[in-house]
Amino acid sequence: MSRPTILLLSGPNLNLLGERDPRHYGTATLDTLVGLARQCADRHGYELEHLQSNHEGDLIDAIQRARGRCAGIVINAGAFTHYAWGIHDALAAFDGPVIELHLSNPYAREPWRHVSVVAPVAVGTIAGFKDDGYVLAIEAMVRMLGR
Repeated sequence: MSRPTILLLSGPNLNLLGERDPRHYGTATLDTLVGLARQCADRHGYELEHLQSNHEGDLIDAIQRARGRCAGIVINAGAFTHYAWGIHDALAAFDGPVIELHLSNPYAREPWRHVSVVAPVAVGTIAGFKDDGYVLAIEAMVRMLGR
């Protein structure tokens, strides 16, 4: 019997985690964070599928492929958060819950980071918890799916 799947999406430059501005993003690599998220999902009986891409279209394609197949989506859209209306539209067409994720707190940073095109189609946002954010987002998704 297959287990339900949570899709975890990581946007541009997140492949540089661990090297890029640890003051804002923490010290863990993306592989480490995805591994922790995968362990958390597994503990709760879910599969975790992850994609990182620096290309908006790749993320849109993954969201569209998740329709009818994945139970929920956790997305750290990186800079795409602030202007990628194509990602917004794809997430709006997804039939399960969406959780927006940020390692830093966008509202404590530059004003252009205060706008999110993901937030209007998400059930909630996990932001500012750095290395703990990915596990917190999976825990929140598990709770959303259990309701």
